[in-house]
Amino acid sequence: MKSILLAVFCFVASAAAAQTQVIPSVSVKDLDGNTLDFKTVCDTNELTVISFWATWCTPCIKELEAINEHYADWRTKYKMKLVAVSIDDARNSKKVKPKVLGFGWEYQVLLDENSDVARAMNVNNPPVTFIVNKKGEILWSHQGYTPGAEEELEKKLQEFSGK
Repeated sequence: MKSILLAVFCFVASAAAAQTQVIPSVSVKDLDGNTLDFKTVCDTNELTVISFWATWCTPCIKELEAINEHYADWRTKYKMKLVAVSIDDARNSKKVKPKVLGFGWEYQVLLDENSDVARAMNVNNPPVTFIVNKKGEILWSHQGYTPGAEEELEKKLQEFSGK
């Protein structure tokens, strides 16, 4: 009986581990045109919130603005950082930096001009938001934005940070 229970436990544990989605190793650019590996962006000692957005996406801008209002507080309180990943194509990505500067966003913004990261993370329509742990494992995701969704995000940050 014990061996059967042990076998079942091992099967369930391995199935759960296999379903854990991790951040892909894909090249992206920062706003200055430097290429970096997306996976290294999340290799930190903090939670990472990843928000996929586009300059033409009004709900995306509203979500990033709502998060921006709380960002300084959340950085300290939950030891987290935000990475906004633009899925604007090469032609439209020229609009990203002026928009970021215009809004005064202080968080890291990356360009996924070929949608390689978006494809790897199954992002079809922005906005899509993820919370990633220190190991690069995706803990939570949410698609779309409605006013107040940042409150749900904060609850998840509280839960995952243990605060």
